[in-house]
Amino acid sequence: MQLANTNWNYPTTIWFGNGRINEISQACQKLGIKNPLFVTDEGLVKLDIVGNTINILKRDGLNFTVYSDVQGNPTEKNVVEGVAHYLKNKHDGVIAFGGGSAIDAAKTIAFMSGQTRSLWDFEDVGDNWSYADPAGIAPIIAIPTTAGTGSEVGRASVILDEELHTKKIIFHPKMLPAIVISDPELTLGLPPHITAWTGVDAMVHAIEAYCAPGYHPMADGIAIEAIRIIAKYLPIAVKDGKNLEARGQMLVAASMGATAFQKGLGSVHSVAHQLGAIYNKQHGLLNAIILPYALKQNKVAIEDRMVHLSKVLGLEKEGTDAIIDYIIGLRKELNIPHILKDIDINTDNAKEIGEMAFKDPSTPSNAKPVNAKDLEQLFRAAVTGDINGL
Repeated sequence: MQLANTNWNYPTTIWFGNGRINEISQACQKLGIKNPLFVTDEGLVKLDIVGNTINILKRDGLNFTVYSDVQGNPTEKNVVEGVAHYLKNKHDGVIAFGGGSAIDAAKTIAFMSGQTRSLWDFEDVGDNWSYADPAGIAPIIAIPTTAGTGSEVGRASVILDEELHTKKIIFHPKMLPAIVISDPELTLGLPPHITAWTGVDAMVHAIEAYCAPGYHPMADGIAIEAIRIIAKYLPIAVKDGKNLEARGQMLVAASMGATAFQKGLGSVHSVAHQLGAIYNKQHGLLNAIILPYALKQNKVAIEDRMVHLSKVLGLEKEGTDAIIDYIIGLRKELNIPHILKDIDINTDNAKEIGEMAFKDPSTPSNAKPVNAKDLEQLFRAAVTGDINGL
């Protein structure tokens, strides 16, 4: 089925549909951007989808430059150099093009382009965001090329502090892109394994948001629907990467997952953030491996919700164990490893990782209260596969 091209305004303005990338210059015009900085990552810049998009900008007569020195886990250095590039070329807005890493870096460059304080002064702790000058935040157009992080609809970015070997969240309400161009055709070249990793990442966002404590029925409803869509369409997108309906549904679901997690995330992200910083592994892959172990550890707090989710997914059995079995089966179908040991992560730094994970901003919104020892135990189980020990 061909999904219709449409626009909606939740949580920001989204232009969805096949071929909408051709409207990139109209998006710039709408935001008053005459000289955008085009930000992408070091791998993507070599591909045709970047070249084709740049050709559209040239065709329409826009002045722009490209900044692509963004790593898979973007660093403070990537941001600082991007800001210098922005200021040197007198840009007036940012086009964020790529997966979560490129979009996170681009959003942070736009945020820092008019600030006088250093980056880490704006770490998402307390009311640090209020120290920023809102007038110094450049307008952002986000164009996702993966269906995973949902950074295109987020008000924060995850940046690696290389000195401390930890990931930090930079937050400000105006980091939310003003326009998102969500074009399924841009995801057609995504390899099956990246499709799988990013797709389960989106599912983890939705599941953790749904399990986060507190009353937020809007987030819960969006999360549940995102999970249902991913469960139906992710296997199709992995098996048939040219299926535009599946690609489009996954783009929508990824944005939905990120919209839902304003309610909160949990211990999957608490641990995954540290492993990404230490081992430089792909974020979605880490989330996908850790997920069933976190569900087991949180079982006492999430059982009722997992009963409902089991019904939504049409599982024969109901409850947390049924959802865990489903996730493990889905991972096997998608060729995702079962344990962290399979991607060369061991327990050598287990205690340190537990302590670092406890300080992560995702920890306070975990489904149940956890301490550093609990998170160390979760990490060890995900390395060894000892799910019954949780």
